Amino acid sequence: MDFTPLKTHLRGKVTILCHHNADPDAIGSAYAIQRLVKLLDPQAITEILYPDSASQLSDKIIAYLGIEASTHPRIVGADTIVVVDTGSIGQLENLSHLLQEGGAKIFIDHHSRDPGIERVASIYLMDGDAVATCEIVCDIWQGIGGEPPKEVAEALLLGIAYDSKHFTIGTPRTFRTVARLLELGATMNGVRGLLSSVMDPSEKLARLKATQRMTIIRVDPWIIATSNLGSFQPSAARGILNLGADVVVIAGNDKEVLKASLRSTEEFHQKTGIHLGDDVTRMLSERFKGAGGGHPTAAGINGIGDADDFLSEAAELIREKLGRPKTVL
Repeated sequence: MDFTPLKTHLRGKVTILCHHNADPDAIGSAYAIQRLVKLLDPQAITEILYPDSASQLSDKIIAYLGIEASTHPRIVGADTIVVVDTGSIGQLENLSHLLQEGGAKIFIDHHSRDPGIERVASIYLMDGDAVATCEIVCDIWQGIGGEPPKEVAEALLLGIAYDSKHFTIGTPRTFRTVARLLELGATMNGVRGLLSSVMDPSEKLARLKATQRMTIIRVDPWIIATSNLGSFQPSAARGILNLGADVVVIAGNDKEVLKASLRSTEEFHQKTGIHLGDDVTRMLSERFKGAGGGHPTAAGINGIGDADDFLSEAAELIREKLGRPKTVL
């Protein structure tokens, strides 16, 4: 992939945007792009923004690396807006209006191509074969900036570790990239320390409530679990997946906002071909007036509508794609 066209845009006033609830892949990518801009143009003015907040793990990385990130724009009239790890414009939520301003719009992502992004992007670097956006950003660094310094290598390694589920999935390219980052000074010990988390009591209670409210649907040979939960949806989905479900759909309402998180096993995706981002959340985005998307085994949606309706429709959509009758246990 030719990254040289980027060099003319990564200078001046540059705003870097992450998706809502920015994860370590988004934060690592944003930080690495910010440092690349500073390398190419030492006088550049940059900012990293996310719509609402970063994830708990991302907050640890932000503190560790001393990253300045905010929910409030301070640059007026950016020369370039770079959007990282974001599969649809709707995932930018209240920051999406920044794309209406002048200047180049660059999207760097590893999800499926999005028609809405294609309409507004000046440059759209989408690589669906990359396990993490940080993989693509690492290639960008090597293509136009040389090898990244140690702290940037650490940020990129953290993003790859997170999206590869601690290196349980990946391609030969992924592990070549990881080896290069380790040679540059990033460490596995640092990854383990920063990506490990201790659940606080509220998260533990949320997981337990999710199991209490769970509906189990058997679509032989697969087991789908759904639950209505207003907080910690991704954590609860992972927890129920670890209990033995093949697919988990967790959704809840926060006032008028619908938030949902979906997870599946790698085996389910490999044997059925169902992509939770493309085949489920993106399909339901219009119905629930929201932004949906994600990975084959991890996806989410923010929208408007009743959580129980979403749970029912998502489970039915998955069942239809499996082409088998269901049994509610």
